[in-house]
Amino acid sequence: MALMNIQSSICGVCRQFWVVAAAAVAGGAIFFAGCSTMNKHNEGKLGLQLYSLRTQLGANLGALDEVRSWGIKYVELAGTYGKTPEEFKGELAKRGLVAVSGHFSFEEWSRDPDAVIAQAEKLGLTYVGCAWIPHNDPFDEATCRNAAAVFNHAGEVAAAHHMTFFYHTHGYEFVPHGSGTLFDLLLSETKPELVKLQMDIFWIAHAGQDPVQLLREHPDRFELMHVKDMRRGTEVNLTGHSDVNNDVAMGEGSLPLPAILNAGKSIGIKYYFIEDESAASEQQIPRSVAYLKKYVGAE
Repeated sequence: MALMNIQSSICGVCRQFWVVAAAAVAGGAIFFAGCSTMNKHNEGKLGLQLYSLRTQLGANLGALDEVRSWGIKYVELAGTYGKTPEEFKGELAKRGLVAVSGHFSFEEWSRDPDAVIAQAEKLGLTYVGCAWIPHNDPFDEATCRNAAAVFNHAGEVAAAHHMTFFYHTHGYEFVPHGSGTLFDLLLSETKPELVKLQMDIFWIAHAGQDPVQLLREHPDRFELMHVKDMRRGTEVNLTGHSDVNNDVAMGEGSLPLPAILNAGKSIGIKYYFIEDESAASEQQIPRSVAYLKKYVGAE
């Protein structure tokens, strides 16, 4: 598809998203009132993607103490910072932290999913996933179909070891395709029972899509969520790339968070992982925790 046509499609989708988002914010309080009576034990739990502290942890694992001091128990991994899986799990246990999810590279899943699962078992993970499909811009059909095949196999291997495989959305999947998008193709080509999804609300909005609508359209696919707010004025596009400092604390940006979080609650999202890639993550994460505790169960 020509770049001009893609850009035109993006702009149309963006306008639709912000119209829907405004309506969602307006109705958020009403929707929340209906959800607030839900049993706390059925709500998703609060967690942190440790990539948010990649610089700090790369220098000193003592940064894990800070995570627990913020009232966070559950964590998601993207590496073990020079430690073996067993060693890193031990460091988490010393702080009362539990790793429930982890990201592994597409190359690892493609080359040897059994080796990935062996690492995951040593870490005690329940969810194992992939956060990026290598591609040239724009994302294309052939790459999408190949990824779907890799994910279906990864899902089979994970399920055999009582784990759940997931793909983390990054926004570039919404390139127009046929009457829909390549995201639609990815969902149709992957098996719902084997391949779940982790919605990153920043990247969904960054692609001009409506997180609430997607959650409601695919309640059986989304089980995990990455949560962060978007700096006002951030440019939307289909690249899956943005300045990390466009990540801001929850409730301090442009996303319609009450509507998104309550939609997640309504479909049974299991874990809400804060991911803050900005240079100010240590200052912003505690504010995001305080905001999220109004909606998400914490231990």
